Amino acid sequence: MSETILVADNEPDILRFVEVNLRLEGFTVQLASDGEQALATALETRPALIVLDVMMPKLDGLEVCRRLRADPRTAQTPVIILTAKSLTVDKVVGFTAGADDYVLKPFDPQELVARVRTTLRRAAELRATSPLTGLPGNHRISAELARRLAAGTPLAVIYADLNDFKAYNDHYGFLRGDDVIVMTADVLSAAVRDHASPDAFLGHIGGDDFLVVCHPEEVAAVCAASIEAFDRRLPAHYDAADLDRGYLEVADRRGEVRRFPPVTLALGVATNERRDYDDHRQLVEVATEMKRYVKRNHLCSAYAVDGRTEG
Repeated sequence: MSETILVADNEPDILRFVEVNLRLEGFTVQLASDGEQALATALETRPALIVLDVMMPKLDGLEVCRRLRADPRTAQTPVIILTAKSLTVDKVVGFTAGADDYVLKPFDPQELVARVRTTLRRAAELRATSPLTGLPGNHRISAELARRLAAGTPLAVIYADLNDFKAYNDHYGFLRGDDVIVMTADVLSAAVRDHASPDAFLGHIGGDDFLVVCHPEEVAAVCAASIEAFDRRLPAHYDAADLDRGYLEVADRRGEVRRFPPVTLALGVATNERRDYDDHRQLVEVATEMKRYVKRNHLCSAYAVDGRTEG
C-alpha cells in the first residue's frame, strides 16, 4: 500500500506538477488549494507527509504548520514547506513553525521527490526508536532478530529488566523513574560498546525492559560489565535516608505498606548454540524465562544463561 502525501498550493499548475511527479514515484496524492482545506484534509485523513506552500489564501502554510503541530493527531506528521523566499530568516521562520524541511521555488521535481523520501525515512526511524532512550524499538528489534536468526550464525539474546522498579517509580515519581531507565540504557550501551563486537545490537522494548543481541562468547563480559556499572551508579538515584535505611516503604496493590529493596538488574540469556530455533520469538521467550528465574532467585543484580539442550 503506497504512502499518502497531501500537497497544498493555490497555484493549479504547481499542484498538478507535484502530483504527477509524486504519483510517478508510487505515492498516493491528495490535493488542497488553500490553507483551511489543507488543515481539514490533514486532520481527517492523516497523510504520511504534507507539502505546504507558504503563500496560500485563508490560512498561509506557516499557520497551517503551527496548527498541525498543536493538534495531537498530526503533531508528528512530517511537513515540507514550499516557498519562493530564500532568505535565511524565512527558513528560520519555517522551521520555527514546525517544518521538517524547506524547498525553494522553482524546484527540480527530482529534488522534491528525494526530499520527500528522506523526510519519510527520518520520520520512520524516529517512530521506530524509543523517545526516552533513543534506542531502537520493538519493530527494529524484531526485524534484527529475524534477520540474524535466518543467517544461521551463533546468536545470543540478553533480556534486561529491573527488579522492584515499580516500587521505585511509585515512591519517587515517573520523572526520577525515567532517569533510572536512561541510566540503564547508558549502562547497557557502554557494556555493549566495550565488550561486544561492532555488530552487536541494543534495543529498548519499553519501560524498564531492554534487549541485547550479541555473539554467545560475549555474553559473560557484557553481563558482568552491565551489572557492575548499574550497581555502582544506582545509589545516585536514591535519597540518602532511603539508602541508609536500605529499603523503600510503598503501598502495594492491596494498599498494604511493604518494604522494597533497592532496584537491581536482572539479565536472562538465551543462545542458539545448543538449541535450534525456527522463530526468533522463541529465543526471546527463553531469554524472558531466564530473566524471570533471576528475578525470583536473586536479591542482587545477576544474570542466568539457558544451558538446556533439545531432547
